[in-house]
Amino acid sequence: MCGIHAVISPSSSSSSSLLPEISPDLHQNLVNRGPDYFGQVARDSSDGRWNLRFTSTVLALRGDHVTKQPLQEDSGSGDVLCWNGEAWRLDGGLIGERENDGEVLFGRLRGARTEGEVMGVWRGVEGPFAFVYFCGCLQRVFWGRDRLGRRSLMVKKMDGGGVVLGSIGGNGGGEGEWEEVEADGVYSMDLGGGGEVRKHEWVEGGENFVSASFPRGERGLSSLLWQVSSIGVFNKALPSSGGETPLTSASPSVQALKEQLVDSLRLRVLNIPQPPSSGMGKTRVAVLFSGGLDCTVLARLCHDVLDADQEIDLLNVGFENPRVVAQLRKDAKGKEVDFYEACPDRITGRKSFAELKNVCPGRVFRFVAVNVPYSDLQAHRKQIISLIHPHNTEMDLSIACALYFAARGQGSAITEDISSPGSESSSVSYTSPARVLLSGLGADELFGGYSRHPAAFQRDGHTGLVDELLLDVSRLGKRNLGRDDRVMAHWGKEVRFPFLDERLVKWAIATPAWEKCDFENGEEKSGVEAGKRVLRLLAMELGMEGVAKEKKRAIQFGSRTAKMESGRVKGTTLLS
Repeated sequence: MCGIHAVISPSSSSSSSLLPEISPDLHQNLVNRGPDYFGQVARDSSDGRWNLRFTSTVLALRGDHVTKQPLQEDSGSGDVLCWNGEAWRLDGGLIGERENDGEVLFGRLRGARTEGEVMGVWRGVEGPFAFVYFCGCLQRVFWGRDRLGRRSLMVKKMDGGGVVLGSIGGNGGGEGEWEEVEADGVYSMDLGGGGEVRKHEWVEGGENFVSASFPRGERGLSSLLWQVSSIGVFNKALPSSGGETPLTSASPSVQALKEQLVDSLRLRVLNIPQPPSSGMGKTRVAVLFSGGLDCTVLARLCHDVLDADQEIDLLNVGFENPRVVAQLRKDAKGKEVDFYEACPDRITGRKSFAELKNVCPGRVFRFVAVNVPYSDLQAHRKQIISLIHPHNTEMDLSIACALYFAARGQGSAITEDISSPGSESSSVSYTSPARVLLSGLGADELFGGYSRHPAAFQRDGHTGLVDELLLDVSRLGKRNLGRDDRVMAHWGKEVRFPFLDERLVKWAIATPAWEKCDFENGEEKSGVEAGKRVLRLLAMELGMEGVAKEKKRAIQFGSRTAKMESGRVKGTTLLS
């Protein structure tokens, strides 16, 4: 994870070196994202009409050395690249484990001499990313996010036609308002053409001028489908009139999903550098762990992928919710209440932790109970609101709070199942040194895990289900992943989404709906519910019957960050 900040300003002085320095708060927030290196580069356009300043911070997770950023060419055209991402593959080929992906990309970009060649490089990247790139020979600044929007990048228009770009913004103020950069293509500004902005589509052949405005707000389905088509083709096939064979553990899609997930995890958990603060510790990966189906399957498959001596942290967050605590104490009638252990995700997390220990003997899983007092939440509230801006609803805040404190990774840790008779486990204060976090996000959209999916099937059969799944997948690039990136990267951590690997997504959307979720056949035919059945059956195959039967639960309710003071507050209510 890295921090990016770039200012493209109409020239008001003789040199870009005279642009005002970034504020101390912004400097610190960028360093929080990338604690390993801080760098700045200034450029002027060839005609002197524009001043450019690029700032980068680095969280070093690729290659065998810390790569200084911004990457720059001091001679020749003077290209500059601010890179925040993980390019797992480039033009279909894997990037070597000792290579730095940013350096490899910059080498390709320096060889590009046309807009088409520059876009050819970006279209060939597989992995999450955000970037700002100044191409000196074209006198054009390019910026964008990957097709699924997995990294944060925001844009703010300045008076006079300038632009500010950044991984993080703040609560507004000053010129313009921050907006999330859309994940629907790459944008570029022509420094020799009056600052005209152009959008370059992910699919070659689509170039649109957007003048001085930037896309915002909801889009129609046809526009959303364009994003899906840049990854793969959604299979809208309907089952034959006689019905299809019920989905079972022997179904080909179950084994195919396992292979896809293992391949995705190999890219994301192998060859991670030793965290500098961990000494000779053996923990490099942590899982955002509610104990639910998606995250527990990831933890279980990590056991198959990682070396036997690698330890895995399971970060489970619970909050002191005053409204819920008051009710618990009332119901307890004077008895002592452990309200953290009463959180739904804590209960589920303990159960799934026990199941993991049972099926993965010899692996050290560390259950980290992240308990957040109400006073601690209040102390960090202003910071969290600043990080999620421009998102500003109660739901945004409640989700962000859970991710923010989980990513911090401070809690009480145990390595044994405390529910097992005769266990001698003890809990100790612990802060996870892992710089890579795994999230199960994306499984619900790909495999039919939301309540609206069975509702669509009941209403309109497979036609309704397919349309609903298509809409969800099409909106993946519109998910709030930029918001989530900002709150978790604040702790110098990088979240990775194995279910959102491009090749896994391409396979999932090409797979017929009945091979992913099986609402036509009831639970009695396979032993697990229909939503995300392919993933539930994989959990069964991996030896986790209890996990396979876990119900879907939103993070803000499982961790109890929702409705802290009043049960009547709606998620859509704007923050005051």
